Amino acid sequence: MSARCVACGMPMESAADHASGDLEKDYCIHCTRPDGSMQSYQEKLESMVQFIARSEGLTNDRAREKAMKWLTRQPAWQGRTSPYNPVPHKKTTDRF
Repeated sequence: MSARCVACGMPMESAADHASGDLEKDYCIHCTRPDGSMQSYQEKLESMVQFIARSEGLTNDRAREKAMKWLTRQPAWQGRTSPYNPVPHKKTTDRF
């Protein structure tokens, strides 16, 4: 069984899928900032809204609803009651 990104849920089957190619990172290449740290919730939300709108042909408002619903089910964001209430995942400390 492959690991899943704690921020977006993407399956991570090889080192290339993990942040910076580091198997110790529990988040994926799509949730990584250029410095190797994990994106904030707001950064992840915005990139996911754009991805969903483009790939599913939805309006940004509908894509945002869908992205927020999906992200709140991911371990890094569980317990979040609004997009501005950070609840950082506890495994790594190099995220925010």
